[in-house]
Amino acid sequence: IDKMGQDFRGDPSSALLEVLDPEQNSTFMDHYLEVEYDLSSVMFVTTANTLNIPAPLMDRMEIIRIAGYTEDEKIEIAKRHLMPKVIRDHALQPNEFSVGEDAIRGIIQTYTREAGVRSLERELMKLGRKAVTEILRTKKKTVKITAENLADYLGVPRFRFGQVEADDQVGVVTGLAWTEVGGELLTIEGVMMPGKGRMTVTGNLRDVMKESISAAASYVRSRALDAEIERPGA
Repeated sequence: IDKMGQDFRGDPSSALLEVLDPEQNSTFMDHYLEVEYDLSSVMFVTTANTLNIPAPLMDRMEIIRIAGYTEDEKIEIAKRHLMPKVIRDHALQPNEFSVGEDAIRGIIQTYTREAGVRSLERELMKLGRKAVTEILRTKKKTVKITAENLADYLGVPRFRFGQVEADDQVGVVTGLAWTEVGGELLTIEGVMMPGKGRMTVTGNLRDVMKESISAAASYVRSRALDAEIERPGA
């Protein structure tokens, strides 16, 4: 229900407000068909990926948070359910196409970032299509995807997983972030250049991150004398 839209055709959330209201939900009147529905024995279960739901609608619900799949669970789902589907949909034989567990783990860590397995299935389907193409073109009898050759089929990894710089670098720090799909490791870089001393922050940052940056800058200014930090050009 977090994906509900609103346009000239109507507002679904308004209808849900009436349906989910415990004081009125014994019946529901469809104003278009002019038909009354008995809802006295109905229990409504809705799902959402995020809590971007209108506040009046959320107030009528009991929120039950369900954690996403762990990495090991995703691997088992891929081996037991997704891989057989990929092989079947691409008319392959089990001995013609295989994806190692390390390769599946690499896909999860560096090519997808999600609570479920939809993107993982999409990447495995892509591997299946490329395997079929390679078998037809090169007459290979089998295609094995490993962690070593994964990038040859899926390209440059989209995400960095748990990687930090080998050596400390001036102006670079590691930060932690939280999203709907889990935690994330960020590399934050600060650069000093000639100018008026105004601080510029780039990226699609929210207020909390901007306040954190301002707090860090204020702390540095407050300790500038103790740390013998001189203003540029001073």
